[in-house]
Amino acid sequence: MASTAFPSRDDFAAMLNESLGGENEAFEGKVVTGTVTAIENDLAVIDVGLKSEGRVALREFAAPGQKAEIKVGDKVEVYVDRVENSAGEAMLSRDRARREAAWDKLEKEHEKGERVEGVIFGRVKGGFTVDLGGAVAFLPGSQVDIRPVRDVGPLMDLPQPFQILKMDRRRGNIVVSRRAILEETRAEQRSGLIQSLAEGQVIEGVVKNITDYGAFVDLGGIDGLLHVTDISYKRVQHPSEVIGIGDTVKVQIVRINRDTQRISLGMKQLEADPWEGAGAKYPVDGVFRGRVTNITEYGAFVELEPGIEGLVHVSEMSWTKKNVHPGKIVSTSQEVDVKVLEVDEEKRRISLGLKQAQANPWSAFAEKHPVGSEVEGEVKNSTEFGLFIGLDGDVDGMVHMSDIAWGVSGEEALALHHKGESVKAVVLDVDVEKERISLGMKQLERGGVAKGGSASGGVNKNETVTVTVLEVKDAGLEVQVGDDGATGFIKRIDLGRDRDEQRSERFQVGQKFDAQVTGFDRSKKPTFSIKALQISEEKQAVAQYGSSDSGASLGDILGAALKEKAAKGGKAEAEPKAEKKAEKAEKAEKPKKAAAKKAPKAEAEAAPAEEAPAEEAPAEAPEAETTEGE
Repeated sequence: MASTAFPSRDDFAAMLNESLGGENEAFEGKVVTGTVTAIENDLAVIDVGLKSEGRVALREFAAPGQKAEIKVGDKVEVYVDRVENSAGEAMLSRDRARREAAWDKLEKEHEKGERVEGVIFGRVKGGFTVDLGGAVAFLPGSQVDIRPVRDVGPLMDLPQPFQILKMDRRRGNIVVSRRAILEETRAEQRSGLIQSLAEGQVIEGVVKNITDYGAFVDLGGIDGLLHVTDISYKRVQHPSEVIGIGDTVKVQIVRINRDTQRISLGMKQLEADPWEGAGAKYPVDGVFRGRVTNITEYGAFVELEPGIEGLVHVSEMSWTKKNVHPGKIVSTSQEVDVKVLEVDEEKRRISLGLKQAQANPWSAFAEKHPVGSEVEGEVKNSTEFGLFIGLDGDVDGMVHMSDIAWGVSGEEALALHHKGESVKAVVLDVDVEKERISLGMKQLERGGVAKGGSASGGVNKNETVTVTVLEVKDAGLEVQVGDDGATGFIKRIDLGRDRDEQRSERFQVGQKFDAQVTGFDRSKKPTFSIKALQISEEKQAVAQYGSSDSGASLGDILGAALKEKAAKGGKAEAEPKAEKKAEKAEKAEKPKKAAAKKAPKAEAEAAPAEEAPAEEAPAEAPEAETTEGE
């Protein structure tokens, strides 16, 4: 009885829990509805039906960037953290309540792929924070807009749609994108706008962005690329030279790719094409003045008029400067005269020549220094085959090693000269087409070239001429045709048929004699031979005065030929030589005649007939020796 009238503390606690229906289990961690009973300073006092009320900060009831709109008596949802804290008050949270409700809603919308509405309210490392109706999400910087945005201020605290990319409730992580919404919207606009556009259409647009390769133009919801080469017919180094961001420009649609939704634009297509009639305006071989606009490793571009440029290849820039960078010959913005070499209107190409508009130094040299003239220059280079001499007009001539000096080998002659030495030479040949000048230094020795201007002196091969000894050398004779003819050389072996005649010391300077022209060396100088003349005269005499069947001796033939030559006005000094040759021939024939007389006796006395050839053998020996002496 007493226990019923006066319940114990435990009984009271059990009765309270029963009346609250298991308060701790029913309230903690749940979202419940409460009533605002009072507002104290920045706190709202809320009764949720527990032993005591709870206090919630007013800022939790306000949207980002706005004031809290709450008053006494309002019904609000709050999250119960704990039923009672150390002060005996319930621990409530409006943010947690909104967050839990928001997560439930967001999960459903994310599963359906729907857009969600949120507000950008803060900046964090790598992006921004977005309030999605109570749940805080992360917005990466790359997902704010289609293009990088420098100032996000205008986008802050404004409700706008977002697309949830990823969410994890356990970790409380949500990633959203504003860019995905914009791209989707733009794709819809682009698809509709592209259908209304056509190639060749002229439309106005606003320049949104400029790059090194062109500019992006907004055509009213879709961007087109205006390439730098389509801005103008003339050379444009950078689009900013012609247009700027924000400019309104009139463009023509050059190409539309409906698959990739890309549009190519052009401004120059609205202008007159300067290449029309370029072939008639700039005919081949015409010389025009232009301005250098660009220099590359392979040449320079010259602008003939705005929109028309031609290429001067590096090989067409200078007559004399080979393998030189074009920048060392011309400079940008320099005005130059060029010659049109080729015009291709279809490919819009003009080949120009810079050197062709200038005088050819090789032709000028040939006119100023004809073959046979003497020149002076500096040794620029020495190679294994000759010397290169710097000449007037910035051209080079080559002295082959065989034309450096007489009587020495080419290697020895090259060793006589060094780079930078000033030397004199004779012009042997000028080839304007091949741009070659052949020089000779040894031709200046002992009379050099004939006065007629030709190294050959007007003589022909196999011709018999009278020469004068200029110099006696061990290797032979240096001779000259007449008093002022071409000079040449007679080798020791060509001084005669006999060995005793092949001695250069038996000749004296100033002595004259006949010789035959046997050929010409690479410098077109004649070469002579006494030996060739002797052989030629003997063949001629045999052909005219005798034959192998006549029985006449070589001495008889030569004697008759030489006597007839002397009787017809031949040189007086040739007669003693002819007699001497005739005597030699007679002596050579005597053993043959004696052998012929003894032959019958030998045939009668000889026992076997086959031994007769053996007896005749000694008789033939003197003739062989004589022939060798001849």
